[in-house]
Amino acid sequence: MKIAVRLDDITPDMDWEGFLCFKELLDRYQVKPLIGVVPQNKDENLQGSGKGRPEDFWAYIRNLQDQGWVVAMHGYQHIYTTQKGGLFPLNNFSEFAGVPYPVQRKMLGEGKKILEENGVFTDLFMPPAHSYDLSTLKALKDTGFKGLTDGFGSCPYEYKGLIFYPISFRMSSTMKKKSGYSTMVVHTGTNSQEDMERYERYFQEKEAQWIPYGEYLNVKAARRGAVGRYREFLLAKAKYFLVKIT
Repeated sequence: MKIAVRLDDITPDMDWEGFLCFKELLDRYQVKPLIGVVPQNKDENLQGSGKGRPEDFWAYIRNLQDQGWVVAMHGYQHIYTTQKGGLFPLNNFSEFAGVPYPVQRKMLGEGKKILEENGVFTDLFMPPAHSYDLSTLKALKDTGFKGLTDGFGSCPYEYKGLIFYPISFRMSSTMKKKSGYSTMVVHTGTNSQEDMERYERYFQEKEAQWIPYGEYLNVKAARRGAVGRYREFLLAKAKYFLVKIT
């Protein structure tokens, strides 16, 4: 199994100590991840102490890109405005799902503009709470995005003219698979010491091949129709209930 890494919730005011601690782990095992940058964060839950914060956030992000890290736009303001799970209902709230198409398109356009004004260019989208709907997909295409880092499956797939790069349903199961591709999702702002030790064990696992996210982007996408999407929807819903009862 070839596994890439994505880091969510990258903002100027995040918990930099947690981020830099995990970055040390990535550097040690030479893993180049995907990072989801929030263009204009207004979610107080993502804010940290700021200790270790670089003087110029955007210059730091550009430097990471130069080192081979990949950037996705992680929503717009990371504020959940609806109670919709959307097409991939791992959660029952969203910044985008359930919002009218014109508003979604404006949010995406403004978020992209903020990134580009700061020299950060990307055509990948990371929806907050993994939640999006058909209007989101249309708005993404109309604002120049080409892919999303979400979904379940063993390889990238194409749907509605966009490429989806699946994430792991459960890492303990993903680590046992012999073939295919997946993504480990990490929120560095909430990692405990126990989490860090578990992640290091994952990186040391001989059966897993950790790849740079840039390599994942070069894997040929398969076609996925309505049946495959419905199965994915059911899996996401099942995981939502599993997490809720544990």
